[in-house]
Formats: sequence, structure tokens, C-alpha cells
Amino acid sequence: MIRLILQVPGHLSVGDDYSQIAVTALGVTAASIFYGRFIVQWVASEYQKKSVMPTLFWYMSAVGSVMLLTFGILDQSLLGIIGQNINVVIYGRNIVHIWRERGTLTPMTSAILHLTMFTIAAVGLFFVVRFAYLEWGTQNEKGSAESKIGWAWLAVGLLGQALFALRFILQLITTEKHKRSIVPNIFWIISLIAALLQCSAFVQREKWIFAIGMAITVLIYSRNIWFVYWKKEAPAQT
Repeated sequence: MIRLILQVPGHLSVGDDYSQIAVTALGVTAASIFYGRFIVQWVASEYQKKSVMPTLFWYMSAVGSVMLLTFGILDQSLLGIIGQNINVVIYGRNIVHIWRERGTLTPMTSAILHLTMFTIAAVGLFFVVRFAYLEWGTQNEKGSAESKIGWAWLAVGLLGQALFALRFILQLITTEKHKRSIVPNIFWIISLIAALLQCSAFVQREKWIFAIGMAITVLIYSRNIWFVYWKKEAPAQT
């Protein structure tokens, strides 16, 4: 499969129907975990009547992100993987702070976790560059009008990805500053805008697993905005 990814532009051509089913199953499972984390967060927030961020959220984020990155590579989805390699590092750092605060972080586990997340990020970056090159070739082969539409929707998706990355960069800065996992209130505003942009772009590119996952999170982001701005709650903490 990896050989095909490196050599053939367009969608991954699998050898048989079972391979395609396996890839799709991976994508559905990954999306269920990755986007389902916000359902867990939503339930926890409703239970406590304020915006909270349970520890399980970060574990689901890390596992789901790695699985979505793998699926995105197999599916050759540039928009699907471009932010995941950054996210892995951010999720890992939040887990480090959680373990440190609980007194369960050792030098060995810290070293292993950091080595793992930076290795995954490096692999993800390689495929981002590779797929960006393929995207450039694909769009240039189209007619002028179709190419402009393709680039416009890609720009919408990339803007959404940039905002998605920005929200967790702001979250990581806040977390590093306070030495504990904290989600600032602006996180939810950025999340909502980014999700709407991303969902639109994924629908246009017919990446339905990513599109459906994004659509589900819109309601959850809106509910958290209600908690932190209308109820004047403090930033969510783990």
C-alpha cells in the first residue's frame, strides 16, 4: 500500500474489495473515536452544567488523530492529514501535563511519549508535502474554470485546518503557561468557525467520513460556547 501511495496520484488503488473495506472501516473507527471525543466532552459538560474537559478527551484525541492520519494517508486526503501531524504533538503535550500533575510521569515515559509523537509528526509532514505535490499536478491538469473552483475550495479547507491548528496552539500556550491542561474560552469560537469551513470543503471533495464528523461537532462547539459565554463559566480544565 505504501508503495502505491508514493507512486500513484489520486485515490489509493487497493488490490481487492476487502482491502477497500478495511481502509473504510479504519476511517469510520478513527472518525468515531476522534469526533466522538467531543460527545464525551459534551456529556461531561452537561453533567456538571459547565464546560469541562475530561481526561478521556485527550486519550481519544491522541488515538483518533493517529488513526485518522493513517486513514488519510491511505485515502490520500491532503485536507484530512494536514493538521493531524500537528495535533498529535499538542495532544501528547496535554497528556504529559496531566500525567505530571498526577505524579505518574517518569523520565522514561516522557522520553518515549515525546519520541513517539514527534516521529508520527515527521511521517505526517512527509505525506503532507507529497500529497500537496500531487494536488498541484491534479489541479493543473483541469480546465481553467474547474481548476479555479478546485483551488478555491482547497483554500477554504486549508483555512479551516489553519484555524483548527491555531485553536490547539492557543490551548497549548495556555497549558504550558499554567503547567496544567486548560482550554481557553476562545477555543470554542475558533472551533465552530473552523468546523463549518472544513465541513463545506470536505463535502465539496466528497470526503464523507471527515465531513460527517465535522458536522457532528458543530452542535457540540455551539453548546460549549453557550456554557462559557452565556453562563460566564471559567475556561475548561482537565
